[in-house]
Amino acid sequence: MKRVFIIHGWSGKPNEHWLPWLKEELENLGFNVFVPEMSHNDEPVIEKWVGELRVAIGTSDSETYFVGHSIGCQTILRYLESINISVGGAVFVAGWFNLENMEDPNEEEIAKPWIETPIDLEKVKKVLPRSELIISDNDPYGCFEENKRKFSELGSKIKVLHDAGHITSDDGYSSLPEALEFFK
Repeated sequence: MKRVFIIHGWSGKPNEHWLPWLKEELENLGFNVFVPEMSHNDEPVIEKWVGELRVAIGTSDSETYFVGHSIGCQTILRYLESINISVGGAVFVAGWFNLENMEDPNEEEIAKPWIETPIDLEKVKKVLPRSELIISDNDPYGCFEENKRKFSELGSKIKVLHDAGHITSDDGYSSLPEALEFFK
């Protein structure tokens, strides 16, 4: 059976923004959908989040799909880098490889390993046959062109939303049809 794992962002929760809407829509299409709550979401750590995702998934296969928001995208990429079995695909929403405009030095320190620890995109491409990046042209965390370029290197189709911020409910997104289209 096709499974989708939706991974929330930094300081996020499974029941906010467009995540509950997408879960319900995907279930209506016949997917088993899981939206795990990642631990220490105010201070995400690569090894912990990737480990938690690994436990939630069990064994990946070609019917395993992913949707990530923000740092959830990084978590998915780092998980995919660690496996050797092809998955079905992934949607990256407000995904990033680099950030700007963080609020304080503590945030910069938390983000530093996520930004500075490289991801082997060639390894990820071997197990990720299809992906899409949904990104806003005015994301407050910046690096728009750089993040688009890196996801293009991964082979992701790029969808740019105009003036969508970080694509959260604060930006007016309680649903995200653009993400659902990937699964139809």
